[in-house]
Amino acid sequence: LGASALAHVATTPYLPVIGLLRELFRVAPHDDARAVRERVGTGLLKLEPGRLDELLPPLLALLDALPDSAPFRDLDPRQRRERTLAAVRQLVALQSAAQPVLLLFEDAQWIDSETQAVLDRLVQGLAAERVLLVVNYRPEYRHGWAGAPSYSEVRLAPLPSAGAEELLDALLGTDPRVQGAREPLIQRTEGNPFFLEECVRMLGETGVLVGERGAYHLAGTLADLDVPASVHAILAARIDRLPPAEKALLQSAAVCGRDVGFALIHAVADMPEEAVRRTLDRVVSAELLYEASLFPDLEYGFRHALTQEVAYGSLLKERRRTLHATVVGAMERLAGDRIGDYAAHLGYHALRGELWEKAVDYLRAAAEQAVRRSANREAVAALEQALGALEKLPESPAKTEAAIDLRLELRNALFALGEMDRALERLGEAEAAAVRLGDPRRLARTLALLTNSAFVTGDMERAVDVGERTLMLAQAAGDAGLRVVARSNLAQIYNGLGDYAKAVALARENVAVLTGPLRHERFGMAGVASVLSRSFLVRSLAETGEFEEALALVGESVGIAEAAESPFSLVNALYDWGFTCLRKGDLRDAVPRLERGVELCRTADIPYLVPQTSAVLGAVYAGLGRADEGVTLLERAVQQSSSVRRMRGHSSWIAWLGEAYLRAGRVEDAMQLAQDALAVSREHGRRGHEAWALRLVGEARAARDAGDERAERAYEAAAALAGELGMRPLVGHCRLGLGRQAAQAGERNAAHEHLRAAERLFAELGMGAALARTRAELATLA
Repeated sequence: LGASALAHVATTPYLPVIGLLRELFRVAPHDDARAVRERVGTGLLKLEPGRLDELLPPLLALLDALPDSAPFRDLDPRQRRERTLAAVRQLVALQSAAQPVLLLFEDAQWIDSETQAVLDRLVQGLAAERVLLVVNYRPEYRHGWAGAPSYSEVRLAPLPSAGAEELLDALLGTDPRVQGAREPLIQRTEGNPFFLEECVRMLGETGVLVGERGAYHLAGTLADLDVPASVHAILAARIDRLPPAEKALLQSAAVCGRDVGFALIHAVADMPEEAVRRTLDRVVSAELLYEASLFPDLEYGFRHALTQEVAYGSLLKERRRTLHATVVGAMERLAGDRIGDYAAHLGYHALRGELWEKAVDYLRAAAEQAVRRSANREAVAALEQALGALEKLPESPAKTEAAIDLRLELRNALFALGEMDRALERLGEAEAAAVRLGDPRRLARTLALLTNSAFVTGDMERAVDVGERTLMLAQAAGDAGLRVVARSNLAQIYNGLGDYAKAVALARENVAVLTGPLRHERFGMAGVASVLSRSFLVRSLAETGEFEEALALVGESVGIAEAAESPFSLVNALYDWGFTCLRKGDLRDAVPRLERGVELCRTADIPYLVPQTSAVLGAVYAGLGRADEGVTLLERAVQQSSSVRRMRGHSSWIAWLGEAYLRAGRVEDAMQLAQDALAVSREHGRRGHEAWALRLVGEARAARDAGDERAERAYEAAAALAGELGMRPLVGHCRLGLGRQAAQAGERNAAHEHLRAAERLFAELGMGAALARTRAELATLA
């Protein structure tokens, strides 16, 4: 099975894989969706009937033949990606069980990131399968396979002298009169076999050599032997020597692509079908093209990528533009109902044919396909090209609307890649355009994304300002979906600011309206809106000690996320469960939920949620005495959040890491992190995090010096701030710390008062583990 990457559509996700599937299941370009489903279904039934439900949806989705109503389409994009990679990997394994498989991927330097992911998966399992994977590529291509036991590399270096001589034996023959030509040819080509072959061909075509391949003799003298300086020059001269009809057809084929079907060449060429066939036969005889495929349709390919590059470069700019535009029209006619399959190709040709409106439409469609396949890098490239094409159109309200929409789509793809600065830049441009246009709905959509971006990057003041504006605009526009998004964003922000009452009120509004059919809606958010709204409600309730309601809501969230088959939502719900258990002190209950969440981040490819999920798991491990494991997870989470400018939970994770250091006996490290967490939380206005950081300062000072009065002051500051914010569990922990400090100082009455207050709080909140520790302190005091 063979597949080739193409330079001009390197932004199309899975393109070589799609070609491989079409070859394997014998899918013709003109097959409609029903025919494709039949071919793929029949092929899978022959391989493994029991895996049909698992493999068929992702494979049909790649071939754009999956029905719109299929449940696979409703999965989270990252889960669809994981299912797709697994399906291709399993398909190859099943095929190799039936018979040995040779997979050839050509020109890997041009493959997209999703095809790269497929190759990486295949490499991981090669040792167990009857599969030979051959990948050829130019030196600039990079991969990570060198350490794989089944990997070996064959470098195609220039031929050494002996090899060049052997090749020339086959090309020139052994006539003594041509022997003097060998040394100049080897020196000029430096042993490049393609260059050598083209040199000999050129000398034969220009009459310097007479005869045929393998039996040439010199027509003149060695002084007539003029070898061009480069293979490009040879190819250019060779193309120029072609008769006009053959040259024109070769140039047209070069515009179409590296491999091109006869139907497309005929549609582009300005000559009758029979004349096209005869001309193509002559070009094939000249060994510039070859018949790449006879079934299901006749297809031609360039014998070498350089040949296509030189033929394309030999066209004047205006002629190239005209041919690209002609290709667009021809492809549209040939594609029929399957035009969506060729969005990336059509976008490429429309862009170079300066058909700007079509370029915008096709590139946007290509980006949409990429997003559905979680190929965000390819989506970004296509959307940036679409924006460039849009700029070429005359000013109009429709152009401004499209410019806003493209930037919003671009923001989502950039955000998923962690490229926060570029995402914010595009959002700023969209906001300015929406204001100029006077479009409240688009402005509200833009501001909703700006709100979330500002929050994630730690700009809390801007997040509040933009979030409140978004809610006002959504209410004025009467857009229920935008109101849900705006309230969700604000609930998240106020939770981060420590204004838990506002966060709870906003989140409760969403939970109340997101029932029935709306229960599983996303409203353009990354996860199910009803789950995310419960998340911000749960986290606020956990901080204020309303554990019973929080855990009941978490149970609902898990059920909704599982029913909606949304891994992103489910990971959030599992995080909320673990976070609530951490604040309550029921650490063992948290472990299985959080471990499931971390694993789901891996299998469903959700890197965005890895830091927060592994951070809370690390805090739980440390609390259970597994300090080394906890420190490892927390250090990684802090580093990851810093590297992508994700400040949402950064100060909290630093504080958890400090607590883990304390449990590991690294008091000085804990003291430093306590100060860092305090500084970060104050910088970003995270008052709840600030209260926890102050308590950690007290813990670290007390561990370093039991008589340090600054520990007492830190506990008191933490208790005061926690009391102001309604953080009753934290007030209890601060009272426990103050009781210990007073007991150490011999202040028995003060110690008793603090410990009794902590005991009452922990008993009221049902915090059994903290209650047991407090009663142990009281017993010691007595």
